[in-house]
Amino acid sequence: MMAGFGHATRKHPRSRGRTWSRSGPDRATLGVVGAVCAIAGFFVLGIILGPMAIVCGWLALGRSWAGARPAPALVAPILGAIDTVLALLRISGATTMDGMF
Repeated sequence: MMAGFGHATRKHPRSRGRTWSRSGPDRATLGVVGAVCAIAGFFVLGIILGPMAIVCGWLALGRSWAGARPAPALVAPILGAIDTVLALLRISGATTMDGMF
């Protein structure tokens, strides 16, 4: 006879419910991820991180502005929009300081 060596655990593989809920990450996590993306977007890759922050913040808000909401969920889309606008201005060259001084 051979020992099982953990074969019984293969009947029930790790379920998605252990780390994430079945509907995806919770709203608080999305709010924090969005806020981190928005803050990082001021320094690097604002054109990518800004829209990511907007989407994460919008999903964290529950796709509506009504009701109680955590602060990171509200900060993420606002800062993400600022990131995106600043990145577009940088790309277009409108923020060069060549002729100002």
